[in-house]
Amino acid sequence: MSTPIHAPKAPQFPLPFSHGIRAGDFVYVSGQVGVDPVTREVVGDTVEEQTIQCLRNIETILAADGLTLEHVIKVTSFVTNLSDFPAYNKAYEQVFSAPYPTRSSVQVGIGSYLIEIEAIAYVKSKRGEA
Repeated sequence: MSTPIHAPKAPQFPLPFSHGIRAGDFVYVSGQVGVDPVTREVVGDTVEEQTIQCLRNIETILAADGLTLEHVIKVTSFVTNLSDFPAYNKAYEQVFSAPYPTRSSVQVGIGSYLIEIEAIAYVKSKRGEA
């Protein structure tokens, strides 16, 4: 059985997707871009600023289901420019703590966004817990 997660404090878009879906012991969070949840405007001009906002949006969605970023076990990032990876990594380390989630990153074209990030969280424990 799966349950949709709607996070009123996360960015709202008139698109056909759920913020997240809880399926058993996992929560799958839809890709988030670096937009302010209130204005829906892109936050900053750098991948670093947008990465932090993406992760804060994911954090908001997880919180709507009683979880934190510490529950995230897998991240997939869609980056528009591979030369932004050092700045992306720097921002990622500012938000996540070790042990870090597993991660895949792909270069894509996503319009005016520099990055989009989706996540999978494990409900029963936080990273590093037995």
